[in-house]
Amino acid sequence: MRKIREVLRLKFDAGLSVRKIAASLSIGPSSAGDYLCRFAASGLQWPIDISDAELNRRLFPPAVPVPTDQRPMPDWAWVHAELRRPGVTLALLWQEYRLAYPQGFQYSWFCEHYRLWAAKVDVVMRQEHRAGEKLLVDYAGQTAPVIDRQTGEIRQAQIFVAVLGASSYELDLFGRVHNLGTEALETYLSTVETRRSTQITLVSEVASDWLTLGADQRLLALARQTEDSQQHTYDLVQQVHALGGTDGLELAEAQASLQSARNDVAVYLTEARQARDALELVVGVQVAPGDLPDAQVDPVSSLRDLPAGVPSTVLEQRPDVLSAEHSLKATYADIGAARANFFPRISLTAALGTESSALSGLFGGDSRAWSFSPSVTLPIFDAGANRATLEASKASRDIAVATYEKTLQAAFSEVADSLAVRATIAERLDAQTQTVAADQRAYDLSMVLYRQGGDSLLDTLTEQRLLYAAQQSLVGERVIMN
Repeated sequence: MRKIREVLRLKFDAGLSVRKIAASLSIGPSSAGDYLCRFAASGLQWPIDISDAELNRRLFPPAVPVPTDQRPMPDWAWVHAELRRPGVTLALLWQEYRLAYPQGFQYSWFCEHYRLWAAKVDVVMRQEHRAGEKLLVDYAGQTAPVIDRQTGEIRQAQIFVAVLGASSYELDLFGRVHNLGTEALETYLSTVETRRSTQITLVSEVASDWLTLGADQRLLALARQTEDSQQHTYDLVQQVHALGGTDGLELAEAQASLQSARNDVAVYLTEARQARDALELVVGVQVAPGDLPDAQVDPVSSLRDLPAGVPSTVLEQRPDVLSAEHSLKATYADIGAARANFFPRISLTAALGTESSALSGLFGGDSRAWSFSPSVTLPIFDAGANRATLEASKASRDIAVATYEKTLQAAFSEVADSLAVRATIAERLDAQTQTVAADQRAYDLSMVLYRQGGDSLLDTLTEQRLLYAAQQSLVGERVIMN
């Protein structure tokens, strides 16, 4: 709550100065002075007989909002041109703008919209070149007076300058620049290997999703085949039941098996559509129907044999291992650069070129010009910054070592798991194939016995479920193979 009434009382009743009023009320002198100025401008007379709320409203009336579209827009072209003058800043130009337009925009809006305007106007052409590779010629304008020794005439000379493109070098006595270059190179190589790893992962995901879609299509075809078989069995039981040859229990069991098969068809149809959506997600476009797998796809037929005697050193060529290795090398180079910061840094700045008052004499024999200025920087007082940088580099090195070890262990684990699967997958496939064949024979015999009255419907449905489960497991084994 503002202490307006106390400020007025101490001023008019006690006769204190603004500074003493501010000290007694623990407020700023500028605030106390502002209260007194606003009271004088309000036309009120002391003493006053109004409430604190009314006094606050009279001294601090609410500002009349001005719509944004009615505020004057600054001339950005003029602002842009004024900023080229020495000593001119956006703050000074905004103050001039607010003096001319008190209801104008605030400083933050002024700066933000100027940068947006300038970004659409300025076009920067960045040129990169090696030090000393190119000779640049520039026109400096009429800036230097030239006095004729014979006549004393003074005229403004047009100066043309030709210099090398870069002229600042550092003597790398302690390996700082070399280590920084090595760090940048290793970081770049790590990024390259990360890109390769990402590409391989994407290809693997596409292949996996494609094979998963093929497996779902096979399961869907198997479910539909089972549904047709269950429908045939249900129709047969229904006919026998109509003739009085069986009871209602067998009819209910046949109907339950049929509805279970219908449910499986709906489930696998959903999974097939989801698998296609996943495939199109990683591909990025809609896959043509001709490129999609069908129920006849056999993922095992494309599996290649691994030759014997492959050394474990091939894991060193994995992109993720190479990326971690380059990152580790970059951290060691960063430590070298951090250690070099403890030593003096010697820089040489030199310029070699020509200058002339006429373009025709720019490359004459007497137009050569050069300058040379060495500098030495000593890290005497850095408040522990260099030591902290070195410790941070060592911590990054330890993290990179742990990451490299984890990457190697993950690579060995993935390869070992894949080899373990490959070692037994052939036997598993053969066993599951024989299981399917045996269940098929059992189901056929059970169906024959049921039709001849030698077996119950429950036994036939059980054999059919066993055959269905064995066929599903065989499809799953083929997917695991990949």
